[in-house]
Amino acid sequence: MKKFLIISGLAVAVLIILGWATMYYMKKQTKSFSPEEEVVFSQNKLTINVFYNRPFKKGRVIYGGLVPYGKVWRTGANEATTFQTSQDLKFEGKTLRKGRYSLWTIPGEDTWTIIFNSEYGQWGVSSDGEANRSPDRDVLQVQVHPVLQDREFEQFTIAFEKLGEEVEMVLMWDKTLVAVPFAY
Repeated sequence: MKKFLIISGLAVAVLIILGWATMYYMKKQTKSFSPEEEVVFSQNKLTINVFYNRPFKKGRVIYGGLVPYGKVWRTGANEATTFQTSQDLKFEGKTLRKGRYSLWTIPGEDTWTIIFNSEYGQWGVSSDGEANRSPDRDVLQVQVHPVLQDREFEQFTIAFEKLGEEVEMVLMWDKTLVAVPFAY
């Protein structure tokens, strides 16, 4: 009986190690298709860091296809995108307190919803393929309008642009550009 318990314990340990190794390998593999990126905006005492993964278009229909209209999207690939600010920000008169958030979007043909959620660090989709977001932890939502353009962005990109007293966080992919203005 003692020998059986030792062998069973070793078998369980090997299975756990193999499971972890498989998860590590799978995460590394997916990262090669959608590399990590960190974009930083710094002005006076304000610093914003956005950490996200950048998928490629690869000839696919993006919005309304790969990223369905009307459904929550992790705003990138792999882990949920994180947004960290060193100061309070104002979006459409609403305050986003300094701190770290996950960034989600609901793309639409005419309007996008930008969502800041207090939970962060999670994988972007659950095992059933849905957004891995707890809506009860949403702290701020704003509505913006997408702009269709002739230029095509092959890889999903987040950038910041200073416009006078305001700053825009700009999301670009395929032929869609979404500017999210804020003040600090």
